[in-house]
Amino acid sequence: MVHGDHNKSRNNGSFALIILGALMLIIGPQEAIVPKSLSVFVWVGGIIIGSIGFYLKFFRGRIKQR
Repeated sequence: MVHGDHNKSRNNGSFALIILGALMLIIGPQEAIVPKSLSVFVWVGGIIIGSIGFYLKFFRGRIKQR
């Protein structure tokens, strides 16, 4: 029983959101990939997506335990 609980996947895509946000922060300022007019939106979107993933990965489980 305990071993079965240990093997359950607890990643609900939160790590993927963190990686996607980081990639958006990296490619946001590059004019070759993203037009200059959209670079600020990509950068802000990367911060928002990364922070949602960070919340889901590290804080959501701790809040439910209380």
